Amino acid sequence: MKLAVLGSTGSIGTQALSVAAAHPDKIKVTALCAYSQAEKLLEQIHFFHPAMACLVDEAAAARIAGEVPKGTQLVTGRAAMIALAAWEGADTCLVAVVGIAGLEAVLAAAKAGKRIALANKEALVTGGALVLEAVHKGGAELLPVDSEHGAIFQCIQGNADGKRVEKIWLTASGGPFRGYTADQMAQVTVEQALNHPNWAMGAKITIDSATMMNKGLEVIEARWLFGLAPERIQVAVHPQSIVHSAVAFCDGSVLAQLGVADMRIPIQYALLYPERMESPAQHLDLFTCPPLTFEAPDYARFPCLRLAYEALQAGGAAPVVLNGANEVAVAKFLNSQIGFMDIPRLVEYALEQGAHLKADTIGEVVEADRLSRIWAANK
Repeated sequence: MKLAVLGSTGSIGTQALSVAAAHPDKIKVTALCAYSQAEKLLEQIHFFHPAMACLVDEAAAARIAGEVPKGTQLVTGRAAMIALAAWEGADTCLVAVVGIAGLEAVLAAAKAGKRIALANKEALVTGGALVLEAVHKGGAELLPVDSEHGAIFQCIQGNADGKRVEKIWLTASGGPFRGYTADQMAQVTVEQALNHPNWAMGAKITIDSATMMNKGLEVIEARWLFGLAPERIQVAVHPQSIVHSAVAFCDGSVLAQLGVADMRIPIQYALLYPERMESPAQHLDLFTCPPLTFEAPDYARFPCLRLAYEALQAGGAAPVVLNGANEVAVAKFLNSQIGFMDIPRLVEYALEQGAHLKADTIGEVVEADRLSRIWAANK
């Protein structure tokens, strides 16, 4: 396999590269792309010797241009990143760039007929119908990298007929504030919100986990990946993060995928599917893992989850507005401009403003995203 990694210096990208390093006979890294972490990208270039490398930030690229080995071509800019997704020198493209920027890259990879290992929720949240159409027309393959969607994908192997699937159980850790009261939630600090009990992730996704917006985005993503109506996608709070998700079938059977909290497992499965190989991750020991518990989510204390379901039901550009407004709100919270519970307040306001918007074309998606950010920024 020839692999292009978009977002190679981020959390998912670096873990994907550790999987590639563990299986050099199976995975050849031919392209790397990062936004601005030039020095970290240069280290990766020296280790993997890709034919292509990209830095979206042109000023960052200038810092290392003279140090890139002759065997690697360095390109810059957003357009170069999108072109790299469709580059013929890779047959598999891991899309782990953050935000709506990943949508255009996914569309480019899909039109080029790539296997797409998808670690960018926003591509399906904002442009699910567009992505599925491009995948179908381009003869591409779309495989989930998220641990929850990867778990669901594994559970439905051999039972891909949607009529046999009764429900998806999408598990959530509940984040650091699962037991907090409404009053305590209102007083949450940035430091507290960044302290996730189970996973080590970037700041934005860690805040999304704390508000449960991350799970809401995953509900929308699951709708497009597995073709199920919202009422057949159920969130279950599972604090131990051992059961990564489960699928209930029409005969009453429930199949679940279990494992330690290590993203290298679903990343490797997506890259090497359908083959299973030894993983660099720790293996789960059933005798030492904690008791497994499950509970229903509290939509009153975690309104972001409710808003995600409502956006999915509303359709149109509502999921685009939800995503864009949330990105702005999270950034404002991280900069101590608003309180923790102001995040859902800003998102709900933006959804009200954008109720009339459509998202049938990439242009409409981009415009809805632009407006959502203005509404959230100015509220």
